[in-house]
Amino acid sequence: MSQAEETAFQGRGEPRAKPPRTASRRTSFYGTLFRNELHTTFRRWRTLALLAVLAAVPILVGIAVKIETGDGSSSGGGGGGPAFISQITNNGLFLVFTALAATLPFFLPMSIGVIAGDAIAGEANGGTLRYLLVAPAGRTRLLLTKYATVMTFCLVATLVVALSALAVGAVLFPLGDLTTISGTQITFAEGLGRALLIALVVAASLTGVAALGLFVSTLTNSGIAAMATTVGLLITVQILDQIPQLHALQPYFFSHYWLSFADLMREPVYWDDLVRNLGLQALYAAVFGSAAWARFTVKDITA
Repeated sequence: MSQAEETAFQGRGEPRAKPPRTASRRTSFYGTLFRNELHTTFRRWRTLALLAVLAAVPILVGIAVKIETGDGSSSGGGGGGPAFISQITNNGLFLVFTALAATLPFFLPMSIGVIAGDAIAGEANGGTLRYLLVAPAGRTRLLLTKYATVMTFCLVATLVVALSALAVGAVLFPLGDLTTISGTQITFAEGLGRALLIALVVAASLTGVAALGLFVSTLTNSGIAAMATTVGLLITVQILDQIPQLHALQPYFFSHYWLSFADLMREPVYWDDLVRNLGLQALYAAVFGSAAWARFTVKDITA
């Protein structure tokens, strides 16, 4: 049939040929898939409970510091990491840095481990994984969508801690120009900018845990087992990172440079450990992301 005849038939009410799947339609489909994953993740009570716990940590720290210093004394502390607590009474913005330092060793990565560990295993356990793959997404793109969702949770969780700390710090303590670890003065606006940068660095520091959790999630059909294994590995690595006899291996642990974000509060900024941290997270993401892909592409999802 010629093109003219086909056009004539279609004009008389015959069904039109299905249009080809264009790049824009594919992009729209994957965007919808990502939005659906975000909606599914952030509407779960477990996710909301994790975010509530993270938001509560700065509140508890702020109240504790306020009570301790109610008689006019200064809270103890040195010059980096959790020792930002010594500056909170002078400037509430330091509560942001303190809260991030307090949640990064356990609360934040534990939350990421729970979400990442449940990403694939939870779907398999609930019997929904095979239905997700019925749609023309493919295993690779579904895995990438799951990882993007986990990374979005990393960013949201970090910002929840930072914003909660900023609000509590503004209510309980004075705000204004602040003194860096190096002893120089910066404006409050510049301090806010550094706080945002620190929050982004903390979120990026969790990419290795997210990839590890996603890999573990592809190894089992039990969401609880995947979450427990991921959190257990997280705790084990942090314990090993504190053993002096393992100093030669510790620079390769994903948690080793987590508190290097404190160097962003120096003048000038010390970039060495920050770059090492981000490079190490990229390496973990590449290794365990590749392992997750290799496992997921051959995973039996018919059961």
